[in-house]
Amino acid sequence: MDSPKPLISIVTPSYNQARFLEATIQSVLSQNYPRLEYIIMDGGSTDGSLEIIQRYATYLTYWVSERDKGQVDAINRGFAHSSGDILGWINSDDTYEPGALQKVAAIFNNNPEVNLIYGEGWYIDEYGKRIKPCKFVRDSFPHVYITNKDPILQQAAFWRRSLWEKIGPLNDTFNWVFDWEWFIRAHKQTKFYYIPEFLGDYRIQPQAKTRSTDIRRRVEQARITKQYGNWWHPNYLVQQTRIIEYYALKSFRPLPRSMTKYLGFLASIPRRLAEALFYGRYVS
Repeated sequence: MDSPKPLISIVTPSYNQARFLEATIQSVLSQNYPRLEYIIMDGGSTDGSLEIIQRYATYLTYWVSERDKGQVDAINRGFAHSSGDILGWINSDDTYEPGALQKVAAIFNNNPEVNLIYGEGWYIDEYGKRIKPCKFVRDSFPHVYITNKDPILQQAAFWRRSLWEKIGPLNDTFNWVFDWEWFIRAHKQTKFYYIPEFLGDYRIQPQAKTRSTDIRRRVEQARITKQYGNWWHPNYLVQQTRIIEYYALKSFRPLPRSMTKYLGFLASIPRRLAEALFYGRYVS
């Protein structure tokens, strides 16, 4: 006889994403997975998200719409409300591929030693059209690789509750790269299991936080590599040159335009050299 299907808990953090939220919800519910807990943690949206959530409320295990401390807080509190054997989260502008939950459940059932599964994914545009595969995903990698460059598509990753409890929740001192930081901690404790299946979709849209080039994101990226790798590792060096260039350009702004152009070129040289030297070994 087949083993009972594991209970899967999926959390969606959301804030003012009404344009995409319904597609995310439908991609979860249309999995038709028989043992699903679906939790939506909305941060008090004012754009019509609440009305969308309420339309699907009868299919949700838990939902709330109230002010929170941000995305990490929403995800951590969502998992605290869950009871599933398998966990994952899907952001409110991303989607799952059809059959994703059935595939990962079968692998977890048949491989009790596996603690984390990840697969492939698609970049999709604002309208849900596929753009290209997420080629940064790697089927295998050493630990030093993941401390310099994230090879996991979070939308296509799932793990056992026991691993979450062992590793601990997402680190709320990070705002941009908290998923990467958690995967690094998890990778220290367990082997990741790759499946060559398309499981999730990563939406490219103007307001997507993960597309930001905010200097604070660069600081977080450098911090991760220094903390889990070393100061001389490729990603740390590249991000440091980007940070230095940013502040140099900022200091040049009061100067005449002709001078700022020349000084800006000089300030970009270390960054250009580092990116060329470490091509493919750092976070873009």
